[in-house]
Amino acid sequence: MTIEQSLVTKHPQINQLISQEPIFWQNPDYGQRAELPFSKADIFDAVARWERFAPYLERVFPETASMDGVIESPLIELDQMKAQWNADHRQSLAGKLYLKADNELPISGSIKSRGGIYEVLKFAEEVAMANTDLAYMDDYSILATDQYKQLFAHYGIAVASTGNLALSVGIMAATFGFKTTVYMSHDAKQWKKDKLRANGVTVMEYQTNFSEVVSIARTAAQKDPTIHFIDDEGSTDLFLGYSVAAVRLQEQLKQHHIKVDRTHPVLVYLPAGVGGSPSGVTFGLKTIIGPYIHAVFCEPTHVPSVTLGMMTGLNNKISVYDIGLDGLTAADGLAVGRPSRLAGKVMRTLLFGCATFEDPTIYRYVTQLTDTQGITVEPSAAAGFTAIEPLIGHVPAFNSANATHIVWATGGSMMPESERQVNYAKGKALLENE
Repeated sequence: MTIEQSLVTKHPQINQLISQEPIFWQNPDYGQRAELPFSKADIFDAVARWERFAPYLERVFPETASMDGVIESPLIELDQMKAQWNADHRQSLAGKLYLKADNELPISGSIKSRGGIYEVLKFAEEVAMANTDLAYMDDYSILATDQYKQLFAHYGIAVASTGNLALSVGIMAATFGFKTTVYMSHDAKQWKKDKLRANGVTVMEYQTNFSEVVSIARTAAQKDPTIHFIDDEGSTDLFLGYSVAAVRLQEQLKQHHIKVDRTHPVLVYLPAGVGGSPSGVTFGLKTIIGPYIHAVFCEPTHVPSVTLGMMTGLNNKISVYDIGLDGLTAADGLAVGRPSRLAGKVMRTLLFGCATFEDPTIYRYVTQLTDTQGITVEPSAAAGFTAIEPLIGHVPAFNSANATHIVWATGGSMMPESERQVNYAKGKALLENE
């Protein structure tokens, strides 16, 4: 499709998206009543499944033993980073600044450890229940035995990804023994492809964009009834896997003595690619924690797919290519031109707004986070920092001493040292030239 002038007239901020200007879009439907396709019960069903699988995860991934097989990341206060942020910006940040460090999540080192691993666990449970006498009250570490590995070898899992979802699904599926195929777009980093192949995953590479690759992968998987296709554009299991983060964050807010009420708002900044993981997290936050935690999605100016879909109300019926954008960004995990079928529909009343950023900005934040806190994230995971200034500029009430700002760091711990050094150097050069 090509963009209609009437759409631009109705939503004039599309002009800024076309010209690749960073914008802040505030959702006019935020907070309204809506019929949602999921409930609190769905979240707790997912929580229970994670708990059933904890003994298995502890057995096959020893790095999860210290958490008894639970996959979770810390909430880290960023005192020094906040001081650096305030030194760099005309408007100081009054409230506290935290990092939700999903860059440290075990197994695949990104937010995709939540949704991607969860959907593989659910499929493994379904296969085991259908073919053996596995019962819900069993010790699921039995699934690591040869008997089950031989069973799982008769089934396959396929997924399309720009990188991090591939790592989470690929590593988990291959560990169970599933025949695992990952379809990757031109945005995927070489080190992620190498890591997957080292884990016994078949990697199919395509010199085209993510949306095209999803279509190729979906068509291929449909030809074989033994293959389970994990659909990043519309999977409810992925979505609910991400939502569990809210149950864990609620406890962490309590541990940090962070209040969440009308006079103590919590602002959460989430990078968005196809929109599935930030939407799943946001659904969880609003359902579990309530109306005074507010989510903002962050996207590159070259690929503002969720922003465009939400702004126009067309969701997955419009892509960034329809408004003449190239869809290219250094933030590989965010290089998705068409949003999830689920994201916009569920976020219609739950998402506070969206902010877009220019690529160089995230490299600066990568370097500053390393220098101030000794924390390394991949470029797309620093996107949350870019939305703080536009948000408090648009909503001064959120810049109070009682507010808490949480940047969701979506990936980074599995990066090779050479990749870290390149990203750090890019940010350093940009900061020195300012």
